[in-house]
This record gives sequence, C-alpha cells and structure tokens, in this order.
Amino acid sequence: MSRASRSTWLLFVALAGMWGSSYLFIKIGVETITPLTLVAGRLFFGLVLLLAAVGIARERLPREARIYRHLIVMAVLNIVIPFFLITWAEQTTDSALAAILNATVPLFTIVFAASFLHDEPITLNRAVGLAVGFVGVVVIMSRNLVLDDGNIAGEIALIGSSISYGIGNVYNRRNVRGLRPMIPALFQVGFAFAIVTVLAFVFERPLETPITRDGLFAIIWLGILGSGFAYLAYFRILGEWGATRTSMVAYLLPIVGITLGVVVLDESVDVRVLAGTALVIGGVALVNSRFGGRHLIGRSTPAP
Repeated sequence: MSRASRSTWLLFVALAGMWGSSYLFIKIGVETITPLTLVAGRLFFGLVLLLAAVGIARERLPREARIYRHLIVMAVLNIVIPFFLITWAEQTTDSALAAILNATVPLFTIVFAASFLHDEPITLNRAVGLAVGFVGVVVIMSRNLVLDDGNIAGEIALIGSSISYGIGNVYNRRNVRGLRPMIPALFQVGFAFAIVTVLAFVFERPLETPITRDGLFAIIWLGILGSGFAYLAYFRILGEWGATRTSMVAYLLPIVGITLGVVVLDESVDVRVLAGTALVIGGVALVNSRFGGRHLIGRSTPAP
C-alpha cells in the first residue's frame, strides 16, 4: 500500500471516530440545549478552527461566483438539514438508533451516484458490499433497534438526514472539484453557521439558553472535531475515493458507538456485536475490492 493510500485510510478511520462520537455528544447536548442553538454553537467552534487553519496555510480563495453558489447548496445539504434533523431527533430517540439509521447513507449515495456520476456506477461488488455492511450494522444494533410508534417522527427525521447526506455526497463530487480540502470545509461550515444562527434567533432563544458544563463540553467537542477536523478529513477523502466509498464511513459509526458504550458506560459486548463488526468490515472490503466490477446500474462513459 502506498504512503498516500495509507494516509487516506488513517483519515477514514479518524473521520469515523470523530463523527461516530458525535451521536453521544449530541445526546448530552440536547438534554439542556435546544436543537438549533446546539447546532449553531458547534458550527461556531468548527468555523473558528477552520478559519485558523486556512489563515495559517494561506489558502487562496475561489474567485468564481458559481463556486460560492455550490458551496451554499453544499452547506444546506451536508450540514443545515442533517445536523438539525439528527439533533432534533435525538430529543426523543437514543443515540444508538440515530447511528443505525444514519448508516443508511451509503445506500442512498450509491443510488444517487449511479444516476448523476458517470464514474460511480452500481457494480456487483458495491451492491453486495453495501448489503453485507448494512446487515452488519443491523446485527450490531439489533438489541437496541426497537421502533417505537411514539418516536416515529424522530425516526423519519433520521432517515431524512441520511437522504440529505446522500444527495450532498454526490453534489459535492459532481459540482465542486479542484479545490483544496480546507476551502469547501471552511465555506460549508461558514455558510451553515450563518443560516442556522439566523434560524436559531427566529425560532428559539439562544441567548437565554442555560449552558451547563456538560453542554459546553459537548458543543466544543462537536465543533472542534465533528465540524472542524472532520470536514477537513472528509473533503480530502472525497477527492481521493469518490462519493460511494467515502460514504462507507457511515457503516463504522455504530462500531464507534459500541466502543464508547463499553469504555464510558461500561456496556457489555456480546456475540452479535462481534459478528456484526465482522460483517461491517467485510462490507467495506467488498466495496473497495477489484473483484465483481461488472456494472449493474449507472453510466459507464463520461457524460457530454
């Protein structure tokens, strides 16, 4: 494996850790902080980090107006909609259920990618790998996956966030290329912060929200890691791997949740967790393998 490939895999694992821990800290945050205010707070800290990174690196900013239009759309699809839906949903659903339902992102991504990206058709190995990985996620979370009719709105919101992420993955790949990772990360978070902050002042009272020590820690964690470093890693991986392979990070998020449960909450790991983990790893391997590359759905030649 080349040094570049190795570094991309390390970033992939780090991204899974940063986003996988987000569900836990969102759950902690929404105990005392309203959803839009929590999202705005995390985006503020993420934006501060990204501004510092871009300033230190002296990155050149895009000059084309169309790039900024695309970045605004990306901010809405990749941050504003899914962040709010997940945060709102976790008021009534637990973080484990949020992780399992967000693991459907690759399923939506592969369908959208096959429709709009000429170089990412649905192949046999991807279809089988996605199916195996999703089964693994279900096995891991089976003891917690209880659909409660009283929480159906939250569950629908979580599925909606996965659809938004799936569309956003493909939109990024199709419309924004050739930018260094820091630029789309900075403007995506920056535009999202502006939008969510306005919404928070319209629909909530952020200045009157009591911030506890746990709530503040959750906001800082979500901002620095989940909205800062995570997006730097995400755009780097997206450029190397493409939308479908990058979205496979969603399959690792429940594994991170299980690990945090064992370490932080002293939860036990049973056979289902071990079996599900093996299936998830197998699914990731299948999607990234060179075997079974026969096209099932999608364009195989570049669009004019």
